[in-house]
Amino acid sequence: MGVNVKQTQQNRGRRRRSRRHAAMSEINVTPMVDVMLVLLIIFMVAAPLLTVGVPIELPQSQGEQLPSSSKEPLTISVAESGDIFIGEAKVKLDEIADKLKAISKNGVDEQIYVRGDKGISYGRVMLVMGRISRGGFKKVSLVTEVEEGG
Repeated sequence: MGVNVKQTQQNRGRRRRSRRHAAMSEINVTPMVDVMLVLLIIFMVAAPLLTVGVPIELPQSQGEQLPSSSKEPLTISVAESGDIFIGEAKVKLDEIADKLKAISKNGVDEQIYVRGDKGISYGRVMLVMGRISRGGFKKVSLVTEVEEGG
């Protein structure tokens, strides 16, 4: 039995190389942070675009904002043309109470926001609010923008 010296020296060289290029046990998180920052920016830009779909120019007021609940309230919009929308669906004036009762999860205790364009007459908005009130809903709020320069 003999040991080949040449073969032993080659094995030592392989061991040294494998120790120099051993698997790295650290995780590089830089690419993950980059992806997360890009996603954050995308969501920050996209979030304001997710508002209720009917474009209305709201009047301004100095009132304080109501405390908001965690769930999404029902929104009724009265456009400048006089058209009435529940969410994004167009409805007739006489159908408002029935459709709200069908949609509401809490019955007549549902919070309802009325958005009226500032160019629409006060009487038209009051007609809509009257139909809502006649349907038994008591938690009705008008939506406005914060007054500028005041």
